[in-house]
Amino acid sequence: MKIAVLFPGQGSQYVGMGREFVETNSNCADIMERAESVCDFPIRSLSFNGPIEQLTRASVVQPALTATNLICFEALRDRLPDGIQIDGFAGHSAGEYSALCAAGVISIQDAVRLVERRGFFMEREGDKNPGGMRAILGLSIDEVESLINDHDGQGIVTIANYNTAQQIVISGNQEGLDAVSAAAEQAEAKVIHLNVSVANHSPLVVEAVPDFFAFMSSIQFNTPKATVYFNVTAEPERLTYEIKQIMARQIASRVRWYEIISRMIDDGFDTFIEAGPNKVLKNMMRKIVPKGSNVTSLQFDTPESLDKCFEKLALN
Repeated sequence: MKIAVLFPGQGSQYVGMGREFVETNSNCADIMERAESVCDFPIRSLSFNGPIEQLTRASVVQPALTATNLICFEALRDRLPDGIQIDGFAGHSAGEYSALCAAGVISIQDAVRLVERRGFFMEREGDKNPGGMRAILGLSIDEVESLINDHDGQGIVTIANYNTAQQIVISGNQEGLDAVSAAAEQAEAKVIHLNVSVANHSPLVVEAVPDFFAFMSSIQFNTPKATVYFNVTAEPERLTYEIKQIMARQIASRVRWYEIISRMIDDGFDTFIEAGPNKVLKNMMRKIVPKGSNVTSLQFDTPESLDKCFEKLALN
């Protein structure tokens, strides 16, 4: 069994996330205390009690989600039997910082600091360059690329997330999104408007990259203790300076999730555990894993669902 832990990103949050682990596990409670120590907003209260409108702000949800992901990971690590190790990590968009922390690259406090600044700079660019994101279901990445290339209007639009073979997220301003969405619907695809106000992973937020990289320069990065697969490259990286460059570029670059999971399966990973709110990544796995592959995909975000994970692992 070769285990990878996956961490979800923005969009997976819900009010009450992480509460049961914090209330029942002192190590998990310590992570929340560390997150609180570096936040200038009530991260515990907003995570546990909402309101959801406040929780979904980029500068709030990214630290709150990172703390919750790491709380879930701590609960998992506490339960792992001796001799069972985690060989790899990946995180979807903002979830990548949870992966870096879990792999020993950055501390808990620095992970929270980084995503708070990341969210701040992304919100800043969103205010200057309004836009959004939409999911296109039912077309391949080549087909969506073709629709974008055929768009000759003034709007800006690009592929933001390559989630599965036929789940592609586009990002841009209203004019660009409307044009490509209409073309996708004419091609009989389903288009879903995502509840975000920033054109993440697009040229509209590219001016956040140098400012975020400058902030990141003061943060200590260590060599990963386990393999981390990166959104920008869909490959592992171990050099700390290269990791910082990659993480700065990630803000405006494509999330190559389909390629990451495919590469990890090719590298022998056969057990994937999503540690964090909801089942977004587990649901994607169903669309990514080749039929007939002996791959187990699990998810947990409460003590009860963690128990079920271990029950299923015991059967394999």
